[in-house]
Amino acid sequence: MKINKKDEFDIFQVKLMRRFCGNALMSFVIVMGLYLFLWKQRLGDTTVSLLEYFFHVEHETAFLFYHEYFRGYKEVFFVAAILFVFSLLLWSLFRWIRKYFREINQGIDTLLAGEGAKICLSQEMQPFERKLNAVKQTLEKRKAETALAEQRKNELVMYLAHDIRTPLTSVIGYLNLLEEAPDMPMEQRVKNLHITLEKAYRLEEMINEFFEITRYNSQQITLTKEPVDLCFMLVQLSDELYPVFSGRGNDIVLEADENLTVCADADKLARAFNNILKNAASYSYPNTEIRISAEKYDSVVLISFQNKGASIPAEKLSSLFDKFYRLDKARISDTGGTGLGLAIAKEIILLHGGSIRVTSENETITFIVELPAEG
Repeated sequence: MKINKKDEFDIFQVKLMRRFCGNALMSFVIVMGLYLFLWKQRLGDTTVSLLEYFFHVEHETAFLFYHEYFRGYKEVFFVAAILFVFSLLLWSLFRWIRKYFREINQGIDTLLAGEGAKICLSQEMQPFERKLNAVKQTLEKRKAETALAEQRKNELVMYLAHDIRTPLTSVIGYLNLLEEAPDMPMEQRVKNLHITLEKAYRLEEMINEFFEITRYNSQQITLTKEPVDLCFMLVQLSDELYPVFSGRGNDIVLEADENLTVCADADKLARAFNNILKNAASYSYPNTEIRISAEKYDSVVLISFQNKGASIPAEKLSSLFDKFYRLDKARISDTGGTGLGLAIAKEIILLHGGSIRVTSENETITFIVELPAEG
């Protein structure tokens, strides 16, 4: 049974109030008892006897002394009794509450020390114990996230340096070759210049993609949304990528309602779909179909991209959208892409308020994009 946190604090407050009221009532009873005893002379005989015994005086003298100083100043005794009992009350309450502050202080010390042990407090301090342990878990989580972010930053720099170095090395190599062989045949020179230019374009593309994903991550991208004819966009993308698919014998099969629209930034959404289709082209079996379907369900539109290819292990599916991740580690940056395409696609779709996921079973890979329907 789940305990309401508010109820727990209420119970703790009620316990404090009962303790305070109990002490106050006890103090009132003690003070009134002393006052009544002195006021009604119920302790008179005892006081007179004590005076006779300790001061060795006669009964009449002791009685007069009691009547003049004890009975005559009963208000002073009453105030003194109040102050004394009130002091005891405060001392008792402070001692009782100090125990809880000491527990909380120890819990905070444990929190600051970053120790792995769970913070344990007394039974009535359970609400504070839960909060301290929740803060402890949050701090540990943030510490782990910071370490992971630092690790990913280092990996990002490493991957970027590796991917840039490959085309840059080629550019430098071909330029050195052209410089060192001024008498190179024109046909060979033109060929080398063409290769150098391709490598330079490749380098530019990689740097542009890197800056693009950085802008998405820092949320520096703004969308210009408008009604988009989704069916027309998918047909256009299929036509543009036809040379890429036909080279491997792949065919695109599109199933979508011609009247299907979404409210989106057309250029950026096309970029996301383009990246997903390029990924399908890279990892599809030759001579297979790549199926694209789009349907509206209530307030969302589902777009799926399905291709036949080697099944992806379940533990690797979530990594497909990581920056610089390549499923095929043997692919180099010149032929296997930058590893940013799916990461950029995910950022674009998330920016539109949608989601993207991937499934893989029976050598069928399916990317499913969910977008809000046009309002």
